[in-house]
This record gives sequence, structure tokens and C-alpha cells, in this order.
Amino acid sequence: MTASVSQVWQWLDQVPDPEIPVISVVDLGIIRDVSWDEDTLDVAVTPTYSGCPATTVISMDIETALRDRGLEKIRIRTQISPPWTTDWLTESGRAKLEKYGIAPPSPGGGPEKCPQCGSKRVSKISQFGSTPCKAHWRCDDCLEPFDYFKCI
Repeated sequence: MTASVSQVWQWLDQVPDPEIPVISVVDLGIIRDVSWDEDTLDVAVTPTYSGCPATTVISMDIETALRDRGLEKIRIRTQISPPWTTDWLTESGRAKLEKYGIAPPSPGGGPEKCPQCGSKRVSKISQFGSTPCKAHWRCDDCLEPFDYFKCI
């Protein structure tokens, strides 16, 4: 079976990130390229950072999703250059993060507002959150703790 590159991108947009399942690997911006090399589908994936523990799981999830749709010859390759940056998150991904309660990355190095109530009065609790790519913050108004997706 062959599928169009556009169709494959749609399928990949349904593969959730294992650490933040509210966003897809496409939303996360780690799918760098999808192309056909004769009868083999080639998918280039850039890890969010060197040593990310989810990289292997992501590759397996991508391969499973594509095999479930009838594709047999698949090559998933890691592309480390250029390195991933939070600038590659889609606008849709950023909105999904915020709706889920995770403040999306901000160029200022901290959240612009609380994802729960929208207050701009927030304080950092810890540079280290539930995963290495997140920090732990708290809203000074609603007092709710939340994760902030760090800029990389």
C-alpha cells in the first residue's frame, strides 16, 4: 500500500506525544520530513533534546500507527540537525497545551499567564517539573500549581 505524503502527515497528527498525550508528534514539531524513497516511507524525527527518554517510544508509536494503516516498508530516522526548538510547536499545539493546563513556552523564559485562570501573577516553584522539558509554577491569584513547557 502507498499513501500520499499529505495522508501520512494526517495520520502522524493523530500520534500522541507519550509524555504529553494532549498534543501530537506533529503539534510538537518533531516530525521533520515525510517522503517516499521508492516503495519505502521515510519519516525524519528530531528529538526534543538529546537523551529524551521518550524518543524510542515515539518512534515505535509512529511505526505502529503507520503499520496499522497498511504501510509495510517504513524507515524512521533520527535527524538531529538542526536541533529541535520550542519554536517548532504548532499554534494548535500551544493552544492544546494551555487548555490541558500546561503553560506553553514563552520567549520571556516563563509563562505569560496561568493556564487555569489567566492571571499574569505567577511564581516559579521549581525549574524541574514532571518531565525534563517542564518547570513547576504556581498562580499567585488562584493558587493552582501548573507545569510550564520550557523554552529550548
